[in-house]
Amino acid sequence: MTESPVEPAQNPPPLTVAASLVGVEGIVLLCLAVLEFASVDSERVALGLSTAGFLLVYAVVLMAAGWGLFRRSGWARGPVLLTQLIALGLAWNLREHLPVTIGLVLCAGIVLAGLLHPDTIEALEHDPTAPR
Repeated sequence: MTESPVEPAQNPPPLTVAASLVGVEGIVLLCLAVLEFASVDSERVALGLSTAGFLLVYAVVLMAAGWGLFRRSGWARGPVLLTQLIALGLAWNLREHLPVTIGLVLCAGIVLAGLLHPDTIEALEHDPTAPR
């Protein structure tokens, strides 16, 4: 008797949207890290390299968290929620630059709504990698 493989449950749409936007945020941070690294000059080597390194590490962590959300790993929820709260604070500080503020608020709002949706909460409560 052979066992048929169990097909994994499909992610709820709010979780898929949130995970996708988190991946986009990670890619944007990666681009900012590359731009910061490219703009390092002799007068600010330490500041430029440390800023580029921070952005690079944060981008990798955020992309890993987005992948974790897509795979329904509960650990990814914390870093993603913290990032969205930071984005809202950054939007408030950059409120004189309206397009940037609108982009930050929309992205953070959509991700927060996706993470706090009841279907997402239920999906993340049951870790698919946990032994049964």
